[in-house]
Amino acid sequence: MAGRPERRRNPSPASDSPVRLNQYLARCGLGSRRGVERLILEGRVTVNGLPAGRLAFQVSATDAVALDGRPLRPSAGLTVLLHKPKGFLCTSLDPRGRPTVYDLLPTRWRNLRYVGRLDRESEGLLLFTNDGLLIERLAHPRYKIPKVYEVESDRPLEACRIATLLRGRCIEGRTARIDSFRVLGPRRVRVVLHQGLKRQIRLMFAAIGFPVTRLVRIAYGPLLLGSLRAGQYRLLSGAETEALIRAMAPNARASREKA
Repeated sequence: MAGRPERRRNPSPASDSPVRLNQYLARCGLGSRRGVERLILEGRVTVNGLPAGRLAFQVSATDAVALDGRPLRPSAGLTVLLHKPKGFLCTSLDPRGRPTVYDLLPTRWRNLRYVGRLDRESEGLLLFTNDGLLIERLAHPRYKIPKVYEVESDRPLEACRIATLLRGRCIEGRTARIDSFRVLGPRRVRVVLHQGLKRQIRLMFAAIGFPVTRLVRIAYGPLLLGSLRAGQYRLLSGAETEALIRAMAPNARASREKA
């Protein structure tokens, strides 16, 4: 048809069904869906040669999408599971030259973003991905992905005092709580929580008189740390990524129903 831009097929990471433009851009590795909305509103994104200034714009795999004239294609999904050792910072660059989690990954993966920060002294399961949509969902509190930690203290733990954390504690002006716990030994307990407040477990246990001497995240939703040794990493399979997405769906629906 005269005057109609040629439609070229781009590979889609999920399906050929139309998706919102901000979701498509997130899949191209430009950040979360909210993060790319500014690019759309500034008119820097075109679809089939025409500016797409509406956030609700729908695109499919046959559309030619570009940013500042540069063609965009959805990134091949890449998600990495790392066993973070103690002493490594969750940052891409430390001004003081301390080791970071990116020092443990190949240089070619420097563009991956970590999800679910662990503090310097904590260990365990840490995810990295280039999937902007996955980053957004894992970071958003409405999806409530359960995380499992093993906690050790320097003194004998008392179950009755740990149980008070089920009701919640005010930590730095916010109510923090655990969802469940199981005592594993005199000084060791397994904790499940959905929240992700900064240094939450350490602050909560300190508040009830049990300073944390070791903290290891052993599960993130359906993903398990397993036998992976400290400093080792592995790629997530497609099935594991799908399982992670499925784990988020029920919580997302429940959140929408309450809204």
